[in-house]
Amino acid sequence: MPEKEMLKVSIEEFSRLQDYMLACEKDSAVYKLMLVRYLDLKAILTSSGINLTDIDRIKQ
Repeated sequence: MPEKEMLKVSIEEFSRLQDYMLACEKDSAVYKLMLVRYLDLKAILTSSGINLTDIDRIKQ
């Protein structure tokens, strides 16, 4: 997969995941599982040079 396509998919997944996280309780097991993926995606996007300031709604 070309890098631009991978970044597009990662950004879309990051956005969708945040929607799910915002819709559930922070102390739930599901939220904690999603938080792991959120942090993974955040690391991938940050290391790829993506500025998350405007798209990160969870801010962890």
